[in-house]
Amino acid sequence: MKSHNEQKKIAMKFLKRAFSFDRLVGLVLLAVFLVVFWLNPYPVEFARNKMFDFYQVLKPRPIPSLEKSPAIIIDLDEESLNEFGQWPWPRNIVADMVRNLFVMGVGVVGFDMVFAEPDRMNPVVIADSIAGIDDETKAKLAKLSGNDEAFADILKQTRVVLGQAAYWEELNTKKDPPAKKSVSIRKLKKNSIDPLKSLPNVPSLVRNISILEQATIHKFGGQGIFSLVPETDGIVRRYPTAFVYDGNIYPSLSVEVLRLAVGRPTTLITTGPLGVIEFAVSKDLRFPTDKIGRVYPYFSHRDTAKYIPARDVLNGTADPDMIKGKLALIGTSAVGLLDIRAIPTEGIIPGVEVHAQVLENAVEKSFLVRPNYADAVELFFILIGGLLMIILVPWVGAKWALLVFVVIAASAAGTSWHLFDQYRMLFDAAFAVGSILLLYTTLTFTGYAREEAQRRQTRDAFSKYLSPDMVAKVADNPDELKLGGDLREMTLLFCDVRGFTTISEQFDAVGLTSLINKLLTPLTNVILERQGTVDKYMGDCIMAFWNAPLDDEDHMYNGCTSALAMLAEMGPLNDRLEIEAREEGRKHIPLKVGLGLNSGPCVVGNMGSDMRFDYSVLGDTVNLAARLEGQSKSYGMNVVLGPSINENVRDRLATIDLDFIQVKGKTSGTYIYGLMGDAELMNDPAFITVQDKIHTAMETYRAQRWDEATEMFKEIRTLGNDENRPWKLEINLDVLCDLYEERIAEYKVNPPAADWDGVFIATTK
Repeated sequence: MKSHNEQKKIAMKFLKRAFSFDRLVGLVLLAVFLVVFWLNPYPVEFARNKMFDFYQVLKPRPIPSLEKSPAIIIDLDEESLNEFGQWPWPRNIVADMVRNLFVMGVGVVGFDMVFAEPDRMNPVVIADSIAGIDDETKAKLAKLSGNDEAFADILKQTRVVLGQAAYWEELNTKKDPPAKKSVSIRKLKKNSIDPLKSLPNVPSLVRNISILEQATIHKFGGQGIFSLVPETDGIVRRYPTAFVYDGNIYPSLSVEVLRLAVGRPTTLITTGPLGVIEFAVSKDLRFPTDKIGRVYPYFSHRDTAKYIPARDVLNGTADPDMIKGKLALIGTSAVGLLDIRAIPTEGIIPGVEVHAQVLENAVEKSFLVRPNYADAVELFFILIGGLLMIILVPWVGAKWALLVFVVIAASAAGTSWHLFDQYRMLFDAAFAVGSILLLYTTLTFTGYAREEAQRRQTRDAFSKYLSPDMVAKVADNPDELKLGGDLREMTLLFCDVRGFTTISEQFDAVGLTSLINKLLTPLTNVILERQGTVDKYMGDCIMAFWNAPLDDEDHMYNGCTSALAMLAEMGPLNDRLEIEAREEGRKHIPLKVGLGLNSGPCVVGNMGSDMRFDYSVLGDTVNLAARLEGQSKSYGMNVVLGPSINENVRDRLATIDLDFIQVKGKTSGTYIYGLMGDAELMNDPAFITVQDKIHTAMETYRAQRWDEATEMFKEIRTLGNDENRPWKLEINLDVLCDLYEERIAEYKVNPPAADWDGVFIATTK
């Protein structure tokens, strides 16, 4: 055993290697990148947005044909303003425009503007503005129906959405909410965030005058906010589906137009623990949103073919086929009216175009999606990629680490583009790739020379850590000097001494070492004589396997016969130890071993690190074999077998059923069996009787016929205590019978579930 100082030196050497100066610098730098990403300052957001813009420039959304596009734009262009005068036009002209649109068969009309003040051409306003008019004339004018009333009459009869404007400063505007609400809320979980807290909250809302607003409060009317929220660089990339004002949720213009188009009374906001997830107009019109309720429109280039001058509608010269069944948005392209925006695919575009493209995205189901978990995925990618660089650059050198970086960068960029191209999903690869590149560069320039020299020295001394046999094998085939393994069908054996702690208390360190060697030597010889490989010694425990490195077609049988031979060795060994104990004047405690065997697929090969490895075996088969050895004492058995071994050897060796058990670390049950003896015992009529009794008792027990099973185990107990029992091994069937009788007594009081399949969940290893 190593001294405390030696162990301390080994630990210090490991820590020095694992946390070298270069790696510490890399870890600090990685932590900085993670914090910067999480804080998301403007440069990071700017770079991400520009990358997503670039994707849309490379592959913009195809412009739909006029027949397929759901939207048209009634354009208050320069020619219309020249013909009908400056904006705002008298409301009776606006009313005529709406009336003509519905005569031509339009589906819904939405206004990308707000009528916040009474029409200045109302008769009562004109009467007050004309100097010198007599009172009688004023009274007559005041009695005339105004333009606002005419417009309101049209609104009451048609599917029209009036626009509202969000204002980002406090204004002295009316606070009364509209009488009609068109937004409902659905929370997926109890801890879902209230949309009132996550949606954009506006201090003020510029609304239409009351007479117009009230005119839209009917089955076919609505109001929607047309305000767009550009990014810091002035480009509109995301479209808010709803806003919060004064504790109420107000839909955006396009959402409300769609609601009227499908005839739904309300829209639906769905929220989760991270924020808003989805905005649904109907079952077929669902918008994936970010956590504050914004959608990512997939923008196309501007399509002037869907623009219809307002003057053509008013003059009746517009083509009805372009209008029939469409969702018409009334807006302006006139530069003087200051509704000019920028989108990723266009530097200058009328604001109403954004609303029209949102309608097209909704109908085509072509919205871009940046999932709420995107930040977490990108953060995880930075972490994993950064750690790979921190590990690989000092370990394998700059050249191979560069290859890994190129693969990571290409994979990240390719995946990001593929997700956009095929699934319209937005994942940012730029920041992660940039961060990993900076880590690689820093680590390369701070540790390249020193680490390269250290690796050469390690390669020169590598053979000192290998056994002579392995060195010879490597000399013949240098490719063997690598980590890795092969998947093979193998048999695993675990052997452990029962009560070894009590036995070891009788010996000092030298005596205990001698005892262990006396035990392990004959047991090891038994294994090696039957084509087995001793994997390792763990104190008084032996782990061995068959069918590697040399092929063994009958490895299951050889493993079982080795177990029986190991048990046979224990008698002579205990005789020798008893003589020694008598000569030394101490008490002799016989050594007893328990064994567990299991077969199945395993990975076998060189396991460890590039600095030190062993030829070993890994897999769930190994773990189960160890658990079976731990269960041997619980069932009064010397050897416990897994199901595949029993299936293979039951026609050649004597085995009995033990249980259907779920061992620790497993999530499903496993049938286990006891190895009682060789082929001679298997053919003994007395053993066959016991074997059949045990099998029948197990089936009766699993069928929950408790009383019958109890009687059967009593018979088994009697047979097991018969002096003429045929098995030679020290197997106590009383333990097995006690175990089942205790279970049956418990199940009578607390019956198992109706769907119980007979499995017993082990609580010990």
